[in-house]
Amino acid sequence: MIEVRGLRKSFRSRSGRNVTVVEAVRGVDFAVERGEIFGFLGPNGAGKTTTLQMLATLLRPDDGQATIAGADLRREPAQVRRRIGFVAQTSGTYGNSDARRDLVLQARMYGMSKSTAKSLAEAAIAAFQLESFAGRRIGTYSGGQRRRLDVALGVIHSPQVIFLDEPTAGLDPQSRARMWQEVRRLRDEGMTIFLTTHYLDEADALCDRISIIDNGLIVAEGTPSDLKREISGDVVIVDMAASDTAGAPEPTTMVEASKVLAEQPFVHACETVDHTLRLNVESGAVAIPQVIRALSAKGIEPGAIETRRPSLDDVFLAKTGRSLGD
Repeated sequence: MIEVRGLRKSFRSRSGRNVTVVEAVRGVDFAVERGEIFGFLGPNGAGKTTTLQMLATLLRPDDGQATIAGADLRREPAQVRRRIGFVAQTSGTYGNSDARRDLVLQARMYGMSKSTAKSLAEAAIAAFQLESFAGRRIGTYSGGQRRRLDVALGVIHSPQVIFLDEPTAGLDPQSRARMWQEVRRLRDEGMTIFLTTHYLDEADALCDRISIIDNGLIVAEGTPSDLKREISGDVVIVDMAASDTAGAPEPTTMVEASKVLAEQPFVHACETVDHTLRLNVESGAVAIPQVIRALSAKGIEPGAIETRRPSLDDVFLAKTGRSLGD
């Protein structure tokens, strides 16, 4: 449904006589299958939003090729726009309007007759469970209600592909769960979904496949399960702050603890994340006593230690050198 080859985009900034060129996207390749939820992950500045805006025809690529629902991105942008829906991070609705009016207007802008637009609006109101507030001013909606309306507006014309940019950002857990249900429903109805998110648990729960972009390049792609299997063994989390009465541990303590553990033969990798040390080991059960002994020998007492299986955050850390939250 989406095929991207060598997509590139640079931006120029001028300061006096100096011109700086920033390569936001440096030649990305990926494909999205029909009827799947495809997650596109990356830290701020990685090129995620620029790629999304190019695919949605909001930015013109400098180079590369892409086809979306059979339409060429560069030669047929109008056809691409007819076949896709786009839900931005910020709502495009007005506080003084209401859901029913906006849905009718959106359908009319896609060329529907007035009667068809009204029928589609009522169907969307039912599908997204907007009935109890569809006639109220949008300015009175909760964040979750407004976000469901945003997605309803994005799919009112039954696009083949829907781009969702951070669809649950800022929502409470209940509203996030409700949005997950809506996304799965759209997929089950045959829609292809391209999703960006900062929530790794969301990508793990929703996405059939994910792609990770960093510094303008794709650094990993696959199913969440396959990517997690690439990180062999277990992850041991050493919390250096839990036993510290003053809160965060001293920086020198963190540095020394990190150095001690990184030198241990059973530690494959050691990363510092906030006030914790994240270790990749073969077996967490075997490693924990060794961690305690190694730190105790240097007079360092950790506050807490736990072991778990690798998560998408561990994959992200391994591929980019930092966690997505950073």
